[in-house]
Amino acid sequence: MKAIRSSSYGTPSETAVSSSRRCRILYIIGQLGCGGAERQLFYLLRELDRELYPSDVLVWNYSTDHRYVNEIGSLSVPIHFFPRRTSSAAKLQGVRRLVQSLGAEVIHSCSFFTNFAAYWATFNTKAVALGSLRGEFSKEKKDSGPLLGRLSARWPRYQVYNSFFSAERAGRSGEIFTPKHINVVRNGLDLQHFCALNGNAMVREYIAGVGSLLSLKRWDRVLRIVHEVSRKGVGCKVRIAGDGPERKQLERQVQDLGISKNVEFLGATLDVRGLLEKSRFLVHTSDTEGCPNVVMEAMACGRPVVAMEAGDIPLLVENGMTGFVIRRGDEMAFAERVMQLLDDDDLCHRMGLTARAKAEQEFGVRSLVDETLNAYRAAGWKDA
Repeated sequence: MKAIRSSSYGTPSETAVSSSRRCRILYIIGQLGCGGAERQLFYLLRELDRELYPSDVLVWNYSTDHRYVNEIGSLSVPIHFFPRRTSSAAKLQGVRRLVQSLGAEVIHSCSFFTNFAAYWATFNTKAVALGSLRGEFSKEKKDSGPLLGRLSARWPRYQVYNSFFSAERAGRSGEIFTPKHINVVRNGLDLQHFCALNGNAMVREYIAGVGSLLSLKRWDRVLRIVHEVSRKGVGCKVRIAGDGPERKQLERQVQDLGISKNVEFLGATLDVRGLLEKSRFLVHTSDTEGCPNVVMEAMACGRPVVAMEAGDIPLLVENGMTGFVIRRGDEMAFAERVMQLLDDDDLCHRMGLTARAKAEQEFGVRSLVDETLNAYRAAGWKDA
């Protein structure tokens, strides 16, 4: 087991973890790339009173070039990780030894596939373990494999989901491999960073799309919708921020549809706020979702959202007030709403203002911290 102590080393060090150092909460996460789980962990650690709740992070698959290594390191939060090519069995034993060394009271897995590791680390100890799920229940189980998926769905018995939709699906599944208790803690946002931007819809340049270029995100729908809107004589340009295995296929689809002047692939970007600043509104056509960060970020930036009905999107986007929620698969209705927002500057502006107001009321980071700590207490943590 290795540990990075950003406050004193700045680079990964093999220095042993001091048994005298107090750690109340240990977070386990799959990696520290640019995903939503990583961002939420950063927000949580940044806002947490770390004198009262000293915390460490264990990364299952560590890479020095992942974005949130430096972000979390800047908070002086110790980051622990395994040497490359460490087997899964060795990692399980390593987690258990680390928990004993740190004397952690709470072990919170922030990635679904590390849930069972959190449970195993606390087995027959007084520490409290919690798991997480950030996507759709059945998909996360399938993606984690037949054995690990089942184990991580059931253990730890207390889990934190970021989606009411996923919690309901898990509760209604009737399966043995489900948690005993689910706390729903919605994602939080840095509302000072994702702030209300240029309100003049007339000067905005394009429609924004943000997300990994994966088949489940259904960017093929966006391209067909752009083609339909253009075919009806309404000018539109879409900028898509994200990368992934579907990019070449999507670029071929753009050529086949003859919309190369209407679509721009930006690749992966860290400046989502900058993208949203010059956008008119956000489009989101994913087939499966939990509580999508980008929908919340667009609303916080004062941008309407046109989205397919998936996950908690109907709870985030008030249909007709902060954007439009479209029945999944209805591309013609989606195209009509896109044209409506392109044609009506005043409607676009009003929806953006309402979206920002809802974000201020519901999406703050403080509630993320408070509700997460409450989930720990509900799981049996004696927060002395």
